[in-house]
Amino acid sequence: MVDQQPVLSKTVDSLKVHVYKDRAALGAAAAADAAKRIHELLAAKPGIRMIFAAAPSQNELLNHLAGNHSIDWSRITAFHMDEYIGLPSDAPQRFSRYLQEHLFDRVKPGNVHLIDSSSTVEDECARYAKLLKEAPIDIVCLGIGENGHLAFNDPPVADFNDREVIKAVELDDACRQQQVNDGCFMDFADIPTHALTLTIPALLEAAHLFCAVPGPTKRQAIERTLNGPISTACPSTILRKHTDCTLYVDRDSYGG
Repeated sequence: MVDQQPVLSKTVDSLKVHVYKDRAALGAAAAADAAKRIHELLAAKPGIRMIFAAAPSQNELLNHLAGNHSIDWSRITAFHMDEYIGLPSDAPQRFSRYLQEHLFDRVKPGNVHLIDSSSTVEDECARYAKLLKEAPIDIVCLGIGENGHLAFNDPPVADFNDREVIKAVELDDACRQQQVNDGCFMDFADIPTHALTLTIPALLEAAHLFCAVPGPTKRQAIERTLNGPISTACPSTILRKHTDCTLYVDRDSYGG
């Protein structure tokens, strides 16, 4: 049984922050809190809508959610938040494939809406935006990039007042390097230069956010998220203004 007790808890502006001894405890705690919220929402209405991030930082959270057999996934509609442009449909690095393997194929949500980046950008953005707008999003499970990005909203393209729901973006070099650091690609040159991403307002419109950010490579991003000015120079700082966001970090990402 993984110890899910934080070693430190605090609030920064409106952001709830829990620090755990390691990423195993972080993932277990984030999943337990997310599952509790899922149960509460499903007790109050027939179905809920969730958005998931796809990254190695989410491995423990998603594994615990997938292993929680008390969740009625048939009443959950699932989305994801970004996808590369230009990768073959069977590429192992596609975020849709990651989520299918780590969660969707294991729990079989009632509906799964995947971003199809092989379609034209305009058509796919219109299609996915329409699906997202059909009803409010209840829960987002997300992370934070090394450069502070949320989804693929890197500092050069992040917009806290974006009017779009999903858009095409050019990826920042720091963001692309993270994919090598995470072991998703062997070489920097192999990483696509563009992607489709949900915008920051689209993510923050969700009622409840669970943000899991383990590991030493995220320490600078977490320091800026908690202590820097709220600015698109570090997009994750905007989480401090959300009405119900919880940030889960470990000693490696928090420091100290």
